[in-house]
Amino acid sequence: MDTSSRTVFIAGGTSGLGLALAESLAAAGSTVVVGGRRTEVLEQIAAEHPGIDTVVIDVSDPVSITAARDSVLQRHPDLDTVVTMSGIMRPEDLRDPSHIDDAEATITTNLLGTIRLVDAFTPGFLERGSGTLVTVTSGIAFAPYPLTPAYGATKAGVHSYTVSLRTQLEGTGVEVVELVPPLVATELMPGQSQVPGALSVEDFTAEVMSLLGTDPTPEEILVERVKRLRFAERDGTSAQLLEERKATLSQLGHR
Repeated sequence: MDTSSRTVFIAGGTSGLGLALAESLAAAGSTVVVGGRRTEVLEQIAAEHPGIDTVVIDVSDPVSITAARDSVLQRHPDLDTVVTMSGIMRPEDLRDPSHIDDAEATITTNLLGTIRLVDAFTPGFLERGSGTLVTVTSGIAFAPYPLTPAYGATKAGVHSYTVSLRTQLEGTGVEVVELVPPLVATELMPGQSQVPGALSVEDFTAEVMSLLGTDPTPEEILVERVKRLRFAERDGTSAQLLEERKATLSQLGHR
């Protein structure tokens, strides 16, 4: 992928990895639009980054997705790349039935939001015979993190959906790429930026930009730090990783 000449829409690009990727793509020469729910944040991004366009979008709302798509395409009819970065990550105590509210919100945003966003832009890409859909999963899709069960389930679901999407779009000219982040120092979940061993946003983004710039674009964008998780089942280390991660359950407060 030539990262210097794309027109990219990043849904969920107002903070963390999404904003860092938007800034890097814009710096490389691409036209970038970021989408998010909070208008005040979008206004701040527009003021601080004159080269980045913005649009309001709530991926949990199908009407908002359609409106955002129409707005982006009206302003940028040459759009050729969509990144499904929107996501939430919440701890859940599965012994307490009230966790279902967090589970439902996570599934609506992470899984259904991804599917709906892909559905919104796929027909246009197919009609043109070109374009790139970038889904965003997680190392947790391949090595479960017991503290955030619905998050892991949705990311595993997005991975499976991405493989099926790629298979169905073979030969259409539309490529499907999966970005698989490891633990990165963002505030996706409170306190995550302070977790020892978390990869910095800057290092993650630099490695991602290098991988995106290869030709052909890899089907999976895997920074070195995530490979331990991505290939845990192949390498026979899944049980070891799960054992290491059990300690996080203490955060639920009564373990």
